Amino acid sequence: MDTKNKITEYDFITLREKTEVMRCAAGWFSSKWSAPTEAYLECMQAYLHMETEYGWYLCLDKNRIVGGLGVIQNDFHDRKDLTPNICAVFTEERCRHQGIAGSLLNMAVNDLKSKDISPVYLVTDHTGFYERYGWEFMCMVQCDGEEQLSRMYIHR
Repeated sequence: MDTKNKITEYDFITLREKTEVMRCAAGWFSSKWSAPTEAYLECMQAYLHMETEYGWYLCLDKNRIVGGLGVIQNDFHDRKDLTPNICAVFTEERCRHQGIAGSLLNMAVNDLKSKDISPVYLVTDHTGFYERYGWEFMCMVQCDGEEQLSRMYIHR
């Protein structure tokens, strides 16, 4: 499949551009990760009410969410000084390997930089993926409720 042509068929938006999908987006993120829908709604409402510039970024395929990520103060780890954090990065399995996550990551980083918010951090157990999009391994962190340490990345 020609990834470049396929990715142009998707719509990449911030939640502020399409506020009516907030409840759907909160439910979608909750179904992918262990946080309750209400926690996502709270963060999304703060963003929509201009209480924070830590936003939510979505990839839509004909108004259906196929990818997304958010930005929050701290992604449940012990390094409270490393903020803000990209969180909840997810792409539907049928849509993977098309550049969706990378496009969302770049969109979020560029949006934050335009608001003088830099650097940005993320926690992951993946290796090799985020490096493709300019992220650098920084250190190991202890995530809440986890025995094993996780990898902390930075994007400057």
